[in-house]
Amino acid sequence: MMKSPAAELQPETEPGIATAEQGVVVLDGPDGLATTMTADAAARTGQSLIDAAAIARSQMPGSNDA
Repeated sequence: MMKSPAAELQPETEPGIATAEQGVVVLDGPDGLATTMTADAAARTGQSLIDAAAIARSQMPGSNDA
């Protein structure tokens, strides 16, 4: 029986750090992850992360929302 992709994921527990440099947003994450984004792309990514985190929390065992 194959595991689902979600079962194989090892979620990162350390947050990334975002900074603004010369008009772009730089996101530095664990394990050397780094990316640059426009301000608009960073804002949309940030909101998407917040929305997904809320859904993920509701899916956790023991959540009152599940």
